[in-house]
Amino acid sequence: MYDDLGNPDRGKEFIRPILGGQKIPYPRRCRTGRPPTDTNMLSESRVEKPHRIYVPRDETFEELKQGAFISGRLRAVLHTLIPSLIASVSAETHNFQGFHHVDNLYKEGLRLKLGLQEHLFQKMPLVQKIQESSEGMLRYDTPSILSKDKFAWLRDDEFGRQAIAGINPVSIESLTVFPPVSKLDPAIYGPPKSSITELHIAGQLNGLTVQEAMDKEKLFIVDHHDVYMPFLDRINAIQGRKAYATRTIFFLTQAGTLKPIAIELCLPPSQSGEPQPSKVLTPPCDATSNWIWMLGKAHVSSNDAGVHQLVNHWLRTHAIMEPFILAAHRRMSAMHPIFKLLHPHMRYTLEINALARQSLINAEGVIESCFTPGPVSGEISSAYYRNHWRFDLEGLPADLLRRGVAKEDATQPHGIRLLIEDYPYANDGLLLWSAIGSWVESYVQLYYPDAGTVQNDDELQGWYHESIHVGHADLRDAPWWPPLSTPRDLAAILTTLVWLASAQHAALNFGQYPLGGYVPNRPPLMRRLLPDPERDAAEYAMFLADPHRFFLNAMPGVLEATKFMAVVDTLSTHSPDEEYLGEGRDEGAAPWTGDEEAVAAHLAFVADVRQAEETIDGRNADYGRRNRCGAGVLPYELLAPSSSPGVTCRGVPNSISI
Repeated sequence: MYDDLGNPDRGKEFIRPILGGQKIPYPRRCRTGRPPTDTNMLSESRVEKPHRIYVPRDETFEELKQGAFISGRLRAVLHTLIPSLIASVSAETHNFQGFHHVDNLYKEGLRLKLGLQEHLFQKMPLVQKIQESSEGMLRYDTPSILSKDKFAWLRDDEFGRQAIAGINPVSIESLTVFPPVSKLDPAIYGPPKSSITELHIAGQLNGLTVQEAMDKEKLFIVDHHDVYMPFLDRINAIQGRKAYATRTIFFLTQAGTLKPIAIELCLPPSQSGEPQPSKVLTPPCDATSNWIWMLGKAHVSSNDAGVHQLVNHWLRTHAIMEPFILAAHRRMSAMHPIFKLLHPHMRYTLEINALARQSLINAEGVIESCFTPGPVSGEISSAYYRNHWRFDLEGLPADLLRRGVAKEDATQPHGIRLLIEDYPYANDGLLLWSAIGSWVESYVQLYYPDAGTVQNDDELQGWYHESIHVGHADLRDAPWWPPLSTPRDLAAILTTLVWLASAQHAALNFGQYPLGGYVPNRPPLMRRLLPDPERDAAEYAMFLADPHRFFLNAMPGVLEATKFMAVVDTLSTHSPDEEYLGEGRDEGAAPWTGDEEAVAAHLAFVADVRQAEETIDGRNADYGRRNRCGAGVLPYELLAPSSSPGVTCRGVPNSISI
């Protein structure tokens, strides 16, 4: 279990619940077998940086190749840069003084005290040493989101575009019930119905009623209410953290773009069962409401950043894959045809997950200190796993159907029709899903011509059984696990695993710095609630006098922002030895298989992936697709398979290797 995220021996504030078990269900991890902590026999003692957590030797980064580049750079950021930031950002410079102060991080940089370990800074291209001094300049690259239009992030259409072509394009759903309804216990959280009424949005629907707009499939929602509400009291009790549970409704315009038409910001009821205090914001009509609307969008983005990182990125790709990888090594021979198929999609995942447990998702680690949920991060992730995660709905078409953003339609190329025609993540994702599916089916058919061959393969059945009954033990009795009885069952399971390890992870990971590195566009945490004359008249007067400063003081401070930026820059970086989807498998090494038919099937896959990349390039030049092409609009390249090394905002590696 995840019993090593906390460190009770360091003090009460470092105690964290164990993730795994019936109370807080979670996928299992690779066993490390360290002794328990002194103060809690159930918690495993930690290995603190710079020492390494144990990972089986065949899963560690290959030192001979340049795999060490990425781990070296990540370790340098975590162990050297972050302490230097803490030492260099003084109390007086804690808040950004103006937007120019944020911009200076890309132009002039931030002066750093380098300390004794300055040789480690050579691994980080971000840092330049100032000659003849013990200080360095940390200068960040300008994130792509600012490169084509510095002010795009202020516009509502850009806010809507990011819901389908941003870092987290997998939370948007079709709105089918109005007002939206919570699934939380009304005895604790009050009446389940949202406070958004028809009156709030009637003027934004191009003359349609709400029911007509829903019937015409024009309304969509990003609903983080139920994810955050159970934890808000604990989040808002933390010094320097303030959050709401948010809902945002979007209207699909005739141009095919999304327009936010209402934001609801909810707080927990003061007594169990009472109505929740909530604010409904609608598009602004004057200067004051414009600043309030901007703050509302920032709170939505901060909610979204937490869900993206803890649920859609960490849980649904990294943590979910680990049991399948462990069971593959334990249950299948290296010569087994299915092990050979999966092998490139398992590379480095256990090592990067171990590094995450050590420095990213641990108590007081980067995720806790930079994202709104803080110390409840693990519990938010676990709650999603218990209440929503289903392996049978993790493939792309099934997920689009589950969220109601697609309908089954046999006349369409992939068997589904997208309700938002220009939905870059879904459009491009379906190309890669289809290529992966064709390759896996043709490969499986070579070795498993009928159901008997699948059912009688003890290694294969042992792998799948252990992945579920040990690796996902807390959900092993769920009725939705797909059976493994026929070649079709096997191909469907493998297609989902390859999709999650390659394209899905790439879509959620490699845009983190290019699209999220400008903190005002997508703050990972917020430090103030909306100004309210009834709650705090003095604060409201401050807001009216200097809304600009109020907005920046509600964002992360300089230390949180620069720490966050340094880490996501590294996580968005492709290593020079990266292996991408659809590349040849034998560059300079022994052949991966002696089966000519398997080689031919893989060559067909390579051709399909190249074709997909050409199609994606064409879409990014099509002015009819306004969510990826236009004046100052960023192209959507996160699912374009190839990439050069570095931070490129494109490229689909075979595996979760960062």
